[in-house]
Amino acid sequence: MKDIILRIIGKSLVGETEEQQMEFVTEGKFYKKGNAFYIVYDESELSGMPGCKTSLKLNENSIRMKRYGNAISHDTIMEFERGKRYEGYYETPFGHFEMELLTNSINNTVSNEGTGTIDIDYHISLKGLSEGRSRLNIEILS
Repeated sequence: MKDIILRIIGKSLVGETEEQQMEFVTEGKFYKKGNAFYIVYDESELSGMPGCKTSLKLNENSIRMKRYGNAISHDTIMEFERGKRYEGYYETPFGHFEMELLTNSINNTVSNEGTGTIDIDYHISLKGLSEGRSRLNIEILS
């Protein structure tokens, strides 16, 4: 297991041109198990999920994100694979909502040494709450 520093940038597209962006830097852990890489980090106040952890399981063509912890009543799982739909539940500070994801593109350059970046472009629908396009960039700084 290797200690790493992550820069995480989440962008939500509003309409065709306007973006809302959240960015933070955090410490995490990187390790390999079987054929997959894992990244685990603590959520922050900025994400609205303090007290939670996020785990990323990186496979060759897909990424599985799991957010869990005492601060939420249900784990949130999001699965990203280009061109595939995923249905599940998304936990927020205001409750959990049915969710549907469609991954537009995914680029994972994370190496055996625990360096690289992850870029995910996806559409998300939180039923009864919102719909939109999001981009997630995770860079392993060290």
